[in-house]
Amino acid sequence: MNILIHPNYFPNINQFTQLIKANNILFEVSDNYQKQTFRNRTYIYGANGKLGLFIPVLHTHKNRELFKDIKISYETDWMGLHLKSLQSAYRSSPYFEYFEDDFINLYSKKEKFLADFNMKCIDLISKLMDLNLDYTISNFYKDEHKEMIDLRDLSIARKEKAIDTPKYIQVFESKHGYIPNLRILDLLFSDRNNSLSVMTK
Repeated sequence: MNILIHPNYFPNINQFTQLIKANNILFEVSDNYQKQTFRNRTYIYGANGKLGLFIPVLHTHKNRELFKDIKISYETDWMGLHLKSLQSAYRSSPYFEYFEDDFINLYSKKEKFLADFNMKCIDLISKLMDLNLDYTISNFYKDEHKEMIDLRDLSIARKEKAIDTPKYIQVFESKHGYIPNLRILDLLFSDRNNSLSVMTK
């Protein structure tokens, strides 16, 4: 299948499952940027439960800005905070130590644009999972893509549906219970060797 989807900040398991099942992927970066979406937020399983990580962005006074033109703000050390949050949450997980250097490297190099950083995140996950995603990035906006399955709504946080993804062992499950459809990071660190089978069940 061919899909149209946004490159979100470390997509959830359902979104990443759509990526690995697709024959061709078109990442939409040429539409208008919307707030309250997963384009600049992700969620991990912290010691106190579900924890949100947000990338601050710079907004101009224009009414509409394209996703590909949205710049990241570095007024605060959000990169250091996100890295420390991952280290704190997943230090005891089975696979974090194998990949920690990759994430230290990711969070040490600043990207100007949000879409570019998100693509780096997706590329990193693909590399660590030994995936070869066949994708292109949009260079103009098109309202309808009849030849593709439009999954752009998956980026809207308020429309996120409760999806029962196949279970795997989560680090803090004994304290707070199982959280379905967390971000792909949680599955990578918790059960990397079985991640593909979990997503394709």
